[in-house]
Formats: sequence, C-alpha cells, structure tokens
Amino acid sequence: MPRRILLPDDIGDRFAVTDAYAAGVGRGRLRSADLARPFHGVRARADPDPLPEDPYERATAETLSLSRAYATRMRAGEFFAYATAAQLYGAPIPTSLGREVRPLDVGVFGSASLPRCDGVRGRRLAPEMTNVVTHDGFRLASPASTWAMLGSWSLIDLVALGDYFCREWRDGVGRRDVGRAPLATREQLAAALGAGRRRGAPRLRQALSLIREDAWSPRESACRVRLVLGGFPEPELNADVFDGAGSFLGCFDMVLRRWRVAVEYQGRVHGESYSHDVERVERARHAGWSVVQVTSTLHADPPRLLGRVGSALRSRGWTPGLAT
Repeated sequence: MPRRILLPDDIGDRFAVTDAYAAGVGRGRLRSADLARPFHGVRARADPDPLPEDPYERATAETLSLSRAYATRMRAGEFFAYATAAQLYGAPIPTSLGREVRPLDVGVFGSASLPRCDGVRGRRLAPEMTNVVTHDGFRLASPASTWAMLGSWSLIDLVALGDYFCREWRDGVGRRDVGRAPLATREQLAAALGAGRRRGAPRLRQALSLIREDAWSPRESACRVRLVLGGFPEPELNADVFDGAGSFLGCFDMVLRRWRVAVEYQGRVHGESYSHDVERVERARHAGWSVVQVTSTLHADPPRLLGRVGSALRSRGWTPGLAT
C-alpha cells in the first residue's frame, strides 16, 4: 500500500478544503480515509486523544471539535449562538441537552442568508439584541447575549448559567485565579434582557434576581435556588469558616453563619480529595458547626433536601419565616 502524503502542518487539524488546495494538497489526498468530513467543504484529522467516558463530557468535547471544524468554513457575519455559544464558553447547559451532540447553533443578522449545512441550525438574530465577540478563537454571541437568548431553559438552568458567567474570582484561603475578571456582570445580563422582546422574559427576570457572583458549580447553584425559594435564609457562597481562635476550618459551598450551619454538595470525589473533605467536615463539626452534606440522591429529592436543611437550622434557633 502506498504511503499517504503528509499534510502541511500549517493547515491545522481541521481545515477548509479550499485552504488545503491553496496549500498544494490534491483532491485524492482529501478523499483519504484518515480524514473525517464533519461538514461539507471541511476535513479533519483524527483526534489522538480518546473521548471522555462520561456522556455529558463526551458530548461537550465533540461539540467543541465540531465547532472548531465549522469555524474553518464560517462566512463573514456568522457566529455561534444559543446553547452552542454557552458550551464554547465552558458554561453548564441542561443535562437533557448536554448528553448528546446536537446541531450547532449558528447565527446571522438581518437578511443575511442562513447557513444551510447538515449538523447546523441557522438562527436569525437582531443586531440590536445581540453583541458578538471573539472568545478562544471563536466568533460568538457575548456571554450576556447568550444568556438572554436562552429563556426557554428552566429557572434553575438559567441561574446556573448566569452564576457561571458572573463569577467573581475573590480572595480567600487557597483560592486560585484571584482577581480574574468575570465573563459578564449582572448589569450586562440585565441590559441584554432589556434590549428587546425576549422569549421567556418573566423567567429570565426571575433568574436574574437569583444570580450570584461566587457560585462555583451548577449543582451548588441548583441547591441554593431550591433553598432560597423554599423560604430559607440566603447563604454566603463558598465562604471560609474559622474557629473561635481564628484557625481555618475550611471553605464550604453555602454558609449560614448566624446559625453556624453549612451546606456542602458532595460530588464525585476519590482518594485524597475524599479524605480532605471528610477531615474538613469533621473539623467544622468539632468546632460546633452543623454541616449538611448533600449527595446526588438528596439533591434529586427537593422536599427531603429542604427538610434536612430546615431541621439543621431549627436546631440552631432559626424560625421559619425568618429569611435573614
């Protein structure tokens, strides 16, 4: 079998056929079995890295790869939007959307021709309601515009998305990237929401009132929203806790300092991380804190979750109806 002709390094792993021709690559080489055809007029080399086993992570990785491929054939005026834009920012999207690869959302303004290509969903958008930026090499709707165009999502999913965009990287014990700018501010989200008629505007307005700047994960966001809507006090988020002598006990997802109650979401942890979490919780309990650990099972049962947290608060003197 004849050896395949090596492709020029400068055309990249994903490239437009026209760019390959310009680099001297022949038609026969572009028809070779080692090149995928993710879109018409695009070729891609095989990815040497295996895809993640987790369905959500796998779909996210594939969407990123497809977006990079489509970007090589994007026309002037096209940009990624909706859920695709959210994924390209690394933001959380609803589990129902994130477990499979969906058509890429590609927007255009005004009367421009919609993209017509397998694997792509064309979106016609109003320029006065959509800001377009460049992020990690992609042309896409700004974080605030992306959030405001997703009003069909559930309240909790919109809060989780807004929390992600608005996270402020604050100082604290052992925190990384302190001072890093958020992708958006709540003021920018409000401006995007008010730029015109939005689908799901009432839900977006409610979500905006619940978005906070120091949430670190979508599960934490969901847990907090359920607690606040359930009538519980607003917690501090990812707050450092110290004992009476000033010794650091740990950072906890949600802290109700007045009642010395902490709520901690327990994700998938192994080895040293698990040991660290156990020791952190035990230190806090030894210092007189009540720590409610929220597992995925408890998180999926909101009435039980509210009952568990309510019991901890009442044992510390909280009265239902006292929200602060």
